[in-house]
Amino acid sequence: MKLNEIPKEELELMGYDDIALLILQESGKKMKLLDIFKKVCKVLELPENVVEEHLVDFFELMSTNKKFIMLKNGYWDLQQRHKLDDIVIEEDEDDEEELIDEDDLEEEITEEEDEDIFYDKDEENDDVAEDDLAGLVVIDSEDEANL
Repeated sequence: MKLNEIPKEELELMGYDDIALLILQESGKKMKLLDIFKKVCKVLELPENVVEEHLVDFFELMSTNKKFIMLKNGYWDLQQRHKLDDIVIEEDEDDEEELIDEDDLEEEITEEEDEDIFYDKDEENDDVAEDDLAGLVVIDSEDEANL
């Protein structure tokens, strides 16, 4: 069904992403996010300030909906029209940390303990040899005041 055939009352009940889906289907081509949202607002007959106030929310909606993909240069399109090579994937270091399995984390901790520079399994090396202390001088606080 085309957008202009859908009654206004029904359009008002649809989500922005549903209307964006119809817009991209009818256009048959990729579009910039701002252009898509402007058309959504035009279809719903919303005031122009809605575009500025809700563009970030619309971006979040589009980026979490699996029907859409973000392409290079800020274009968006329907996922079904593109192969995996076209998709822009932004990796965050935070996302990578969240993907670590708990078992992997335990292995990392164990490996860190094995590599700990302050822990030495050989106790003989942990003791300070008396020769290392031979050059040290102990100063009393009274002696320090007289210097």
